[in-house]
Amino acid sequence: MKNGFKRIVKIGCTALLTASMAAGCSAGAAKSTSGAKTITVWANGSDNVRVQFEQQIEKFNASQSDYTAKLEFITSGTGAQSLSDRIIAAKKAGQTDTDYDVVEVSDNDAATYLSQAGDDIFTKIDASKLSNYSNLTVQSSYSDYLVPYRGTTVVLAYNSDTVKNPPKTADELYQWIKDNPGRFAYNTPSSGGAGGSFVLTAVYNFLPEEALTSTDTKWEEQWDQGFNLLKELHPYLYQSSGKTVYPNKNQGTLDLLASKEVDMIPAWADMTLTQIKQGTLPDSIKITQIDPSFTGSTVCLAIPSIGSNEDGAYAFINYMMSPDAQNIALDSMAAVPVISYDKLDPDLTKSIEDLKISSYRMSSIGSLSTDLNDKWDSEIGTLN
Repeated sequence: MKNGFKRIVKIGCTALLTASMAAGCSAGAAKSTSGAKTITVWANGSDNVRVQFEQQIEKFNASQSDYTAKLEFITSGTGAQSLSDRIIAAKKAGQTDTDYDVVEVSDNDAATYLSQAGDDIFTKIDASKLSNYSNLTVQSSYSDYLVPYRGTTVVLAYNSDTVKNPPKTADELYQWIKDNPGRFAYNTPSSGGAGGSFVLTAVYNFLPEEALTSTDTKWEEQWDQGFNLLKELHPYLYQSSGKTVYPNKNQGTLDLLASKEVDMIPAWADMTLTQIKQGTLPDSIKITQIDPSFTGSTVCLAIPSIGSNEDGAYAFINYMMSPDAQNIALDSMAAVPVISYDKLDPDLTKSIEDLKISSYRMSSIGSLSTDLNDKWDSEIGTLN
């Protein structure tokens, strides 16, 4: 069995996903051709996240000779099995010594991992192995297992040429949508977190604040008022051929905003600011936050207990808290830093000076997010 599994690794893990096991290839702390031990870093999301990791990994690999990091990236909205499903399946199958060395995990993801795979799915963080740990200005809700490396939040992105006074509250936003039919869009929640945050906010604004950080299924019984609001808004949203259209993925709504087919959307702050900087979104696009705000979170790194290179994982996570790595995240994707701004390039921090993690409205509802998306698919996505 052991030799057979190594043979799979040797041919490039072509059987990476085998039925429900969906496990990572066994790495066995493999060495690169230079003799450095390989650290496999797993992440998922939009393309800007991939670009950020590629730049950070390049700098990390150039900075030392003990380890060589490589990236395994799953692009969101592709239909591929989710990263959490893969790792949870591998853990349940009893796999060890896999190449899941470092994994990007949000607080919301962590609730799913821990509830479905147990508290031992991640290695408890030993801060004494992280010399840069003292740089952190924020902590995860699961600080025993996760180390933050960037912040992110959904905001209201709008065309300032056509929207002179953007909504300041959620109620004002919903009224604006009704007053300006066809000029607002949000993506399907299962295809991207911006649309997911719009739906989550619309539903959870009717619930106690504690519900936003609870995985208790009792809250599902109180979702109907929010879903009635979403049904009420449905006919006022962006339309094509006489039917309401919910774009696919976060980028889908940004493309509508760029082409001026809509005037306002929920969007990730980092994606919006990056594309304005790159010129793919016009300078007329601005961002603002409403009250109660859309949801944001810290995005973290964890060490799966089924990985094969714990020492290398600590080395990589330590680098990600350094000013160098934080500047890369800030420059490449306008990520909100998790260390003090005075340690960073002041020219870079200017672009996000109004986005402070301390003001984020955090959400962590675990597997309830899947139930929420499924309910949206069946009740809202089918309205046409």
